[in-house]
Amino acid sequence: MTLTTSLVWFRRDLRAFDHAALHHALRQSQAVHCVFVYDSAILDSLPRRDRRVDFIHASLAELASELHQLGGDLIVLHDDAATAIPRLAAELKADAVFANHDYEPQAIARDAMVADALTAHARLWFSFKDQVIFEKDEVLTLSGKPYTVYTPYKNAWLKKMRADPSCLAPYDIEPHAARLAPPRGKPAALPALEELGFEPSNLAELAIPTGMSGGARLFEDFLPRVEKYDVARDFPALKGPSYLSLHLRFGTVSLRYLVRTIIDLMERGGGGGGAPVWLAELIWRDFYAMILVQNPQVEHAAFKPAYDAIAWETGALADEAFAAWCAGRTGYPLVDAAMAQLNQTGYMHNRLRMVTACFLIKDLGIDWRRGEAYFALHLNDFDLASNNGGWQWASSSGCDAQPYFRIFNPITQSEKFDASGRFIRRYLPQLKALADKEIHAPWLVPRMLLDQKNIVLGRDYPAPIVQHDEARKETLARYEVVKVVKNA
Repeated sequence: MTLTTSLVWFRRDLRAFDHAALHHALRQSQAVHCVFVYDSAILDSLPRRDRRVDFIHASLAELASELHQLGGDLIVLHDDAATAIPRLAAELKADAVFANHDYEPQAIARDAMVADALTAHARLWFSFKDQVIFEKDEVLTLSGKPYTVYTPYKNAWLKKMRADPSCLAPYDIEPHAARLAPPRGKPAALPALEELGFEPSNLAELAIPTGMSGGARLFEDFLPRVEKYDVARDFPALKGPSYLSLHLRFGTVSLRYLVRTIIDLMERGGGGGGAPVWLAELIWRDFYAMILVQNPQVEHAAFKPAYDAIAWETGALADEAFAAWCAGRTGYPLVDAAMAQLNQTGYMHNRLRMVTACFLIKDLGIDWRRGEAYFALHLNDFDLASNNGGWQWASSSGCDAQPYFRIFNPITQSEKFDASGRFIRRYLPQLKALADKEIHAPWLVPRMLLDQKNIVLGRDYPAPIVQHDEARKETLARYEVVKVVKNA
């Protein structure tokens, strides 16, 4: 089928290479327009300074420039996408709209509205897999059911990928770029942040790489380090991670290219012990996306229904404890440094995401959904499927989650993964005078030594808001209801 005019709607795929929807539109159409919509249905609920909006803004500038070099244009709107896309398609007399799949429940509902509106006016809607390698029901158990445990899913994922390596094949753009529709008159300037109702964040000060070029630089920097990833990834003071999660979230990198490159490295005998571990992390993304599609109720409820019977702490004291956790005032340095990192930069090291989540849930007894919502608001790389999966893992309510009796000790986690206190000192400079062995639990340091270092608990740094050993006992008792419900 050859279409006269088509429209490609960019969303979580801000790149002009290896792009499934753009590739298919170019192959099937005589002229292809491109659009991005700053969706007011999403933006209106965000704070006026949001690093993610800054990231999108900078990345769109690069995407628009690349499309112009290819001979096309990028239309940028600020509107309700559900109505703006059908309206633009009508204005352009487009025969079809092409996009890549989005797996979040609200996005699925929005796309259904767009598809219905297009169909009502004899226009077509096409959507393609792009942000994962395998989706929905592509990886199933031998009995034809979705996996709920990660390791067998990973093994099946790898087996399927090896059986059909074409799943990693790139979607070429340049050979078909002549079909990009040229700008309609003089290319319009991209809207400024202020026109969108936002103010600049500290994204530039943090020197976070943006756009396609930023993602490429980060991956090039990571490849020589990947062989040590399996060890280095657990230590927040080390340059261990790839720092690509934000780029994966907004699609400024191609997941297919990342996986293809790592597998090629491994097949050539490179990558050490780190490459397969990093690949496994990418597979986790597919796993959680599949879980969300197969179980959309997890957005608001426990994957394991019995865990919704847990009585979480509520009331003024719980609210005070939650506020202390959010602000990094719990009295546990590793937890507080991690929250400071999140609040100041929008990033949190993966090990620390587990530590802080476990502390909120199992030391403070607060509903995991409150922490999940806080992360959703502040994480630059927020992804509903992965964020929800991580929080339900920490609360033991999710698929393949840690057992409820496994409760991270924030002191031993600190001593093990930030032994020298380097990470803590970066985000809690008021504790920098403490010795390496003292910095993990300042309240255990003799008063005389604290005085010598001019540190006063309660003034310079809070005393612990909870005693871990006591909290652990309360958590074990709190989770007993799960056994009752399961046995009922």
